[in-house]
Amino acid sequence: MHLAYFIVVVVGLTIVALPATAACMYLLLLTCLSARPASPPTSTRKIFFDIIVPAHDEAAGIGKTISSLYRLSWPSAGYRIVVVADNCTDMTASISREAGATVLERQDPTRRGKGYALAHAFAWSRSAGIADAVAVVDADSVVSANLLESFAARIENGACALQAQYGVLNAMDSWRTRLMAIALGSIHKVRSRARERMRLSCGIRGNGWCVTHALLGKVPYQSFSLTEDVEFGVDLGLAGYRVAYCDESHVNGEMVTTEHASRSQRQRWEGGRIGLIREKVPALLRAALTRRSSVCVDLALDLLVLPLSYVVLNVVAIVAIAALNPDGLRWTLLMVGLIDLLALAAYVCRGWMLSGIGIVGLWDLLRVPGFLIWKLLIIRFQPKPDTWIRTKRER
Repeated sequence: MHLAYFIVVVVGLTIVALPATAACMYLLLLTCLSARPASPPTSTRKIFFDIIVPAHDEAAGIGKTISSLYRLSWPSAGYRIVVVADNCTDMTASISREAGATVLERQDPTRRGKGYALAHAFAWSRSAGIADAVAVVDADSVVSANLLESFAARIENGACALQAQYGVLNAMDSWRTRLMAIALGSIHKVRSRARERMRLSCGIRGNGWCVTHALLGKVPYQSFSLTEDVEFGVDLGLAGYRVAYCDESHVNGEMVTTEHASRSQRQRWEGGRIGLIREKVPALLRAALTRRSSVCVDLALDLLVLPLSYVVLNVVAIVAIAALNPDGLRWTLLMVGLIDLLALAAYVCRGWMLSGIGIVGLWDLLRVPGFLIWKLLIIRFQPKPDTWIRTKRER
């Protein structure tokens, strides 16, 4: 009876500890491989881009984004700024025209959302027959001057889907935005650098990405969920294409600073992610096995690694359970928990280093326990796949 109890306890603890430990070791591996990847040779500057800016009631900030795009270090005859004013009720369209952009106005009360806006713009760009590739920039963003050069250099080198580094425009506005900058430093720099070095797919991150029309002809854009960006990156991987990472260029978007806006945003992001795990992970694992695709294996792992706050809570649970178990298991579990925490600390510290936030970011990390409690109390998954819910801008 004692042996049977011991076996049940060991199996139960393994089930609790294995997901968190696997996630921590995976993140530690990416951290160790996060040195800056090599940049490609300079392009011939012959590629024509349509820069698509999906916008829903963005009158307050769309002018700043368009102005940023006009400062790109790329021949003015080599790109066109296309704003998709999607179901807007404000002056987004007229302000964009006055700023010099081509404007596509779209009114469709049933097919709402960023995915539908992008599909509409991609089809329009393809029918125009001018652009070689489309780049996507959110309507609350500022881009680095070398954005199109970084895309073109890799396209001429054989890439057909690309993602620039995605950062925070208003990082110093509050502790929330500073923590977001550290989080994006971990997700969009640490992970993406490692994947680029391993020739894996860094995925599509929603802002600052590019795809050629030749690839869109092979893999049509049909991503309409709350996480349409991640979904399309997975679809590309399933079709056999990886997304290359452009570390030397960036797109910085404005992030929310208030608790209310942050709550709404995280409910959408994480609710959409859970739905995507259910829908895409089985297909990715099948593709990984049948085609021996390392890209699909990594895309599946990326989806299965839940947001860091949940991984941390899982590790804390391991340590707490260790204190309630017999001596023989207690020290084993404590050692596992300690190793997991050290791996997470290395990952987060590397993200902090790459975020450029500075010492103040280390003080902000002391707020993480309170942030974890907040997530447990208020986050509810309420995915609405066809709804565009605009995050309130605070500027």
